[in-house]
Amino acid sequence: MSSRDLILGRVRRALADVPDAAEGPAGDGSAYEAAVDRGYAREHGGRTPEETVDLLAENLADYRAIVHHCAAEELPELLARLLAARGARTVLAPPGLPPHWLQAVDATRVRDRAASTPHELDRVDSVVTGCAVAVAETGTLVLDGSADQGRRRITLVPDHHVCVVRVPDQVVSSVPLALGRLDPTRPLTWISGPSATSDIELDRVEGVHGPRTLEVVLMSGE
Repeated sequence: MSSRDLILGRVRRALADVPDAAEGPAGDGSAYEAAVDRGYAREHGGRTPEETVDLLAENLADYRAIVHHCAAEELPELLARLLAARGARTVLAPPGLPPHWLQAVDATRVRDRAASTPHELDRVDSVVTGCAVAVAETGTLVLDGSADQGRRRITLVPDHHVCVVRVPDQVVSSVPLALGRLDPTRPLTWISGPSATSDIELDRVEGVHGPRTLEVVLMSGE
């Protein structure tokens, strides 16, 4: 008996009590779906919206993202301070970013263009975007290419990314809850901290395949 036969035999024995996938009124596999328990936990524990935002901030910081809190009316001044502290002379903003967010920023604006090359994007000092949803339990930001987030490449090439999250509206507890809000046909980018990798000696190197610095602004009141 070959290894293949041995493995397939084990699979058949494991599925012996499961109805045929073709069974069901329409032969659509509904019997199989009914036989498999889909009652997975969608989140762990019960948290208030405020506790969920606090957990997000904690996990973002644990991933070495720099976290800021502000009210909506404070955002333009905060973004101006963050970009000035970075020494950013150029800032890339997606076309759908609310114009007033960058009204106090003293830097040259770079448009999000399909024709931009990686070398051109690499010369951009900073990029500012919104987000689609943020996952508290994993400290993850998800971008889906919407107008306030732009093309995927603009958040993967420049060295400094500032992402604004509207709280509590854009924050969910868990990945399953986040998936329920997302369109799987869109270009999804999942970000958990700045880009980093480690070699065999566990020396951490940041900025390998994305921004070296990730700053997250948790904005309330909009």
